[in-house]
Amino acid sequence: MTIYAALLRGINVGGHNKIKMAELREVLEKAGCKQVQTYIQSGNVILASDLDADSLQDLIEKEINSAFGLNIPVIIRSGADFTAILRQCPYDEASLQEGESIHVSMLSGIPTAEGMERLAAVDRGIDEYTIIGPDLYMLIRNKFNESKLADSLNKLGTPGTVRNWKTMNKLADMVKELQM
Repeated sequence: MTIYAALLRGINVGGHNKIKMAELREVLEKAGCKQVQTYIQSGNVILASDLDADSLQDLIEKEINSAFGLNIPVIIRSGADFTAILRQCPYDEASLQEGESIHVSMLSGIPTAEGMERLAAVDRGIDEYTIIGPDLYMLIRNKFNESKLADSLNKLGTPGTVRNWKTMNKLADMVKELQM
């Protein structure tokens, strides 16, 4: 079995797309996923499955639609890929100044050259970003919800879901525990 992180996009935000994590765990276990764990209410799932990543994504999206009546995009990363995301981060958490934060947008695929050009053309203020494969790392200098960069991610034309660095580290710890 392979350990995966399944990241649901846009659930339990502002009272929309409500899914209780206990119910989600139950749905995924009934669908054949093993060792299903969730972290906070924003759609972070760590699990084991014999399926490949694409098949697992399809399964989870269909099960969520069937159980909750919601069309929720799901981004899948293997445990190894998830661990690599943290290892490859170009920003040093220890060097962050007060108010700065690191966020990662895990994308559904590698953005096109055109998408990357559109994002590069955006006035992102003082925020920085780096794209490595299907993952976009952001160094946010002030508040995330006021970031021009974060607000412009749709310019890439590649769907994704964003997590802060604290959540990324917690999920990586959960992946490591299941891999033991």
